[in-house]
Amino acid sequence: MSTVLVVDDDAVMQLALTRRLQDQGFEVVNAASGEEALELLTTTAADVVVSDVMMPGMSGFEFCHQLRSKPEGEMVPFIFLSSLGEVTNRVQGHLIGGDDYLVKPFSVNELIAKVRGAIARSQRLHSALERMVQQTATRPDPLPLTPAEERVFWEVVQGYTNKQIGEHLFLSPRTVQTHLSNMLTKLSLENRSQIVRFAYEQGHRLPEESGRG
Repeated sequence: MSTVLVVDDDAVMQLALTRRLQDQGFEVVNAASGEEALELLTTTAADVVVSDVMMPGMSGFEFCHQLRSKPEGEMVPFIFLSSLGEVTNRVQGHLIGGDDYLVKPFSVNELIAKVRGAIARSQRLHSALERMVQQTATRPDPLPLTPAEERVFWEVVQGYTNKQIGEHLFLSPRTVQTHLSNMLTKLSLENRSQIVRFAYEQGHRLPEESGRG
């Protein structure tokens, strides 16, 4: 079951969206602010984020910007909901890192379609990256990683979040982050996206036992 994080300070809107998404078979988690959402995402994985823009304190734009600056938030599909319908606002949302932008009032059916589409695109991307890594014929040099770091490396390549990696490998979030930081240093990389590209370009193949479908 896919999980949608709904971020909105309007309790009525939040409840309405939650009920409609749950009716469509999604698991829904809620946050009333960008700050609360960022805290929630440290322990809860989301397949899609749906966020209002105008909120007290941290705006949806700032929330998206901060989420994209975190390794675990770089590839999470992000949909803005806003009463700000000017082209400049929509452009700003996309430039910050949003994948889609719906102007209020909007059709809930359209939102649900966009959520499904975002999840499908994300899954296709992960599958394509996995196939490319598996099909690379060149035998690469051994990874300069410890066995524990290498296990985390392949989890990252498959697109799993720190929380999911911890669950798969029975590690604490702090331990996962430590392994990730060590990997980035040893490979001279800066973020998760570069790890995925590195695996593909260097011809590292995903071990069959690491595949999770």
